[in-house]
Amino acid sequence: MRPSPVIHLSEDQKRIVWRLRTGGPASRTELARELGIHNGALTRLSRELVALGVVEEQNQNERAARGRPTVPLTVSDRAGYAAGATVHPGWLEISLVNFAGEVVARDIEPMESDDPAIFAEAVERRLRGLAVNHNMLRSRFLGLGVGIPGPAIVGRPNHWWAVEWLKGWRDLDLVAFLTDRLGLPVWLQNDSSAAALAEYYTGNLLKVCDSALALFIGHGVGGGVIAGREMFVGEYGNAGEVGRLYPGGRPRPSGIDLLASLRGAGAEVTSLLDVEGCLRTHPEVISAWIDRAARQLELVVNAGIVWMDPGAVVISGALPLSILEGLARHLESSTRLFMKPDEPPHLTPPLVKASTLGSSAVSIGAALLPIHEIGRPGAS
Repeated sequence: MRPSPVIHLSEDQKRIVWRLRTGGPASRTELARELGIHNGALTRLSRELVALGVVEEQNQNERAARGRPTVPLTVSDRAGYAAGATVHPGWLEISLVNFAGEVVARDIEPMESDDPAIFAEAVERRLRGLAVNHNMLRSRFLGLGVGIPGPAIVGRPNHWWAVEWLKGWRDLDLVAFLTDRLGLPVWLQNDSSAAALAEYYTGNLLKVCDSALALFIGHGVGGGVIAGREMFVGEYGNAGEVGRLYPGGRPRPSGIDLLASLRGAGAEVTSLLDVEGCLRTHPEVISAWIDRAARQLELVVNAGIVWMDPGAVVISGALPLSILEGLARHLESSTRLFMKPDEPPHLTPPLVKASTLGSSAVSIGAALLPIHEIGRPGAS
């Protein structure tokens, strides 16, 4: 069950917001023409959106030479803000984003417990502090998204089979539990799918392509799918569970596997936060891991390209940027070879890029869940 949005927009209002979000600022005349809405109706709808604080007139430095200048409309960052939270092994991460999709704040604090009550208490405390520090106490709060490492349980709404280090979350209706504890509208999503939404919004892909694949390499490895500018979660909510292709007990393209490789070489690492220091002390180990992990990921990426023909593939995760960039370079070469450039161009290689969001991709994407829902045509 999805919570009711704090801002209630009509379908035509959502169409306007979505066009501005995906296509950038536009005049009322342009919007009326592109959306097939009568000029008078468009003027009324835009006036309502401005009154709600969802849309605003963009300042212009240059005025038209003659007549009344055309003033573009744009999505307002003052309509409110949302929060996203997730738990990594050893720490809680929270992000705040505004309605324009811009990141306002990121925050982490140590957390070792798998008790969802402790998670709820920590989120409430940190959100209160962030709201004070960023002068948001009087701003409209749109909701809390939570990125969960683990698949949804089929047939049990809002129940997730969280990873072992969050097993206390498993036999629980998390929406009901967190809503009751926090008194906030709550959205849930798999962490990799949440990360895909963050990459799509913050990496400007929203304006240049309709579909994207995201690989998120944290302690495990997962994937997220954007199709038709919407998260594609599959029939049972578990699209992108690519980690199933790499059985435990064997080498995997995962963060835990990288830590094991580094420990085997004598590095003293306890979490992914320690990997940055190994870039200097164990470069050969990391380079060999990148080569092997990229080869393992080639099949996943190339199969995704064949099935989806995406505009972009993003390599995201909690690893240092240089490691993500190394994986991206390998996979970009792989996709171009896979396309067979000497043949007629029936497939176009997608943009392959490394994410700069780091582990925050999950909490940012979780924060975007209510914002995405509020302004998306067809959303309930």
